[in-house]
Amino acid sequence: MAVEDRHESPYTLQEKIWRLLWAIVQATVFRFSFHTWNPWRIFLLRSYGATIDASCIIRRTVKIECPWNLTMGKNSCLGDGAIVYCLGKITIGERVSVSQYAHLCAGTHDYTKSEMPLIRPPIIICDDVWLAADSFVGPNVTVGEWAILGARGVAMRDLDPHTIYAGNPAVIIKKRAS
Repeated sequence: MAVEDRHESPYTLQEKIWRLLWAIVQATVFRFSFHTWNPWRIFLLRSYGATIDASCIIRRTVKIECPWNLTMGKNSCLGDGAIVYCLGKITIGERVSVSQYAHLCAGTHDYTKSEMPLIRPPIIICDDVWLAADSFVGPNVTVGEWAILGARGVAMRDLDPHTIYAGNPAVIIKKRAS
């Protein structure tokens, strides 16, 4: 009959081991750390290869996949329940607020190929950006400095600097004074 179609994992054995170990750490000592223990959470993330400034705030309910692909600048914050899916590189600038339940997704599949292989395009969030509650930023998106993505907004393309967006897909609401 039909030959079984076999797909190889896009992850190396080392990545699989690191992902498993991180999942255990994140589900225990990260998740159950005290509310005020930002330095502890930053230490754990750095232990797994993240580049995070000591001034950042990382809420204990954040979910981060592959922290070795995460970079965060000074005075940035990941709010409660935020999902930071770093299959590809995610770079968060300085003074960025990622509000509660926002989702950054740096991974997708190449739908132009029948096997739909995993691809890992980066996400870049420039300085002084606010990603409001429950917003979504897709793969290969750059959010320009001083941009705002409103609550539940969906960015699947680059967002211009100094601009306020809302909706699904995100559309320009107005320019933002800096």
